[in-house]
Amino acid sequence: MSFTGIKKVLVLAPHTDDAELGCGGTLARFHEEGIEIYVAAFSTARASVPEGSDPDILRKEFIASMDILGVPEDQYFIYEYEVRKLSYFRQEVLEEMVRLRNEIQPDLVLLPSGNDVHQDHQVVFNEGLRAFKECSIWGYELPWNHVDFSTQAFVTLSKAHMDKKWEMMSVYESQLIKKRNYFTRDFIEGLARVRGVQVKEDFAEAFEVVRYKI
Repeated sequence: MSFTGIKKVLVLAPHTDDAELGCGGTLARFHEEGIEIYVAAFSTARASVPEGSDPDILRKEFIASMDILGVPEDQYFIYEYEVRKLSYFRQEVLEEMVRLRNEIQPDLVLLPSGNDVHQDHQVVFNEGLRAFKECSIWGYELPWNHVDFSTQAFVTLSKAHMDKKWEMMSVYESQLIKKRNYFTRDFIEGLARVRGVQVKEDFAEAFEVVRYKI
């Protein structure tokens, strides 16, 4: 796949860890190819951290993950909207996205799929579509939240890209302790192998193409 014309990518993540889960391998490849990466996480999900944990743990884990990827501090953005309540702050979320659009002027925006049923993810998709409707927009895959998903674009990945994705995910000890079946190396590599088989490659991440501008 050619990334000609893509110089800046902005990832809209409803929560810290969504970017890594949905497109961490793709981000590793983008970084390798010299594409500027920006990531905005709209909630640090303080209400969902394990009992007795540092309430800022997900913020710290997100920063550690961005460090591993090589994203400079001025290219990631962390907001403190309450988890599962982004819909209460739609206008504020939209205004932040418009500010990001004007400051970054991304060539490609990655956000949750339009078929993602999580309430916060739906807000980020809908407001992201409003804010970035003049850009190319791809929806990333979080299959545990989907009833349906259209695999219209594939980014092929190497084992090194998958290793980097897992390295980024591994700093989220607050999530690993929950033992969710989708937060495992077996799951993320298995899904990437399935997507790879679809395009005759070892690994890939799939995306729903919402808008494509060339």
